[in-house]
Amino acid sequence: MSEFVIETSNLTKKYKNHVVVNQLNMRVRKGEIYGFLGPNGAGKTTTIRMLLGLIRPTEGEVKIFGKDLTQHRMSILAKVGSLVETPTYYGHLTGYENLEVARRLLRIDDEKCIDEVLSIVRLTKAKDKKVKEYSLGMKQRLGIATALLNKPELLILDEPTNGLDPEGIREIRELIKQLPKEYEMTVMISSHLLNEVEQIATEVGIIHQGNLIFQDHIDALRRQSQARLCISTDKPEEAAEFLKEQGIEVIREEQDERLYLTDSAPEAAGKINRLLVEKGFLVYRLEERKRSLEDIFLDLTKEGESL
Repeated sequence: MSEFVIETSNLTKKYKNHVVVNQLNMRVRKGEIYGFLGPNGAGKTTTIRMLLGLIRPTEGEVKIFGKDLTQHRMSILAKVGSLVETPTYYGHLTGYENLEVARRLLRIDDEKCIDEVLSIVRLTKAKDKKVKEYSLGMKQRLGIATALLNKPELLILDEPTNGLDPEGIREIRELIKQLPKEYEMTVMISSHLLNEVEQIATEVGIIHQGNLIFQDHIDALRRQSQARLCISTDKPEEAAEFLKEQGIEVIREEQDERLYLTDSAPEAAGKINRLLVEKGFLVYRLEERKRSLEDIFLDLTKEGESL
């Protein structure tokens, strides 16, 4: 059996001449929390809709649990729970009654599953309260409870913290983090908020303008944020060439006169400073710089205003 719960091959969705999702090759490993990250309008929801069989791809294929979605759709979706955009509910019914309606629609025989999912999302005390009296965070947790009724092996959540206050976001975050550990569930969560994904995801895929531009373990993204030594000098190009001749790796960035070195240790900084000064360069500034994950995300997407 494949180690990947979700595999897509050149997954593409076009509307007339507009490509919304382009040649997507996604890999979601069993037992991971996969953060599907990208600016609004990047193609996240369209991708999720294709994964759930709600819309057909223009090209490419989707495999879930190692099976082709087009050939085994019903058996696959029986093991998948999802929350796409805003959850639907009956405001005049209680939380418990809403879940009972969903249980019957899903033809789930086990009536105990309602109490189980209420406990998971921490709504047991509010189960007899009408949903119209729920806070937005409680409604979102009720939506997740509905997605958990069939005890899914894969849970797909599309922007589950949208519109929530900090406390609601924290509740959803803690809930999602417990699912793989306690229930052996694989979770895929989409978001446009890097900070949220960073706090819960073990693996990350970044989509921009329909293209998957990064996919790896969250630590690989963090490694790109390691500190660098930033040097400002009077002759940056000549200084860069000189340092390279000394066997020192120098990084130049577009439209940036400064030099960047990967070794930011104090002793390395002292050595570089001495070499440059002895060679006759004026060193205006020498400092440690650390790029945040948000900086890296913005560099990858080149869409800072969309975050």
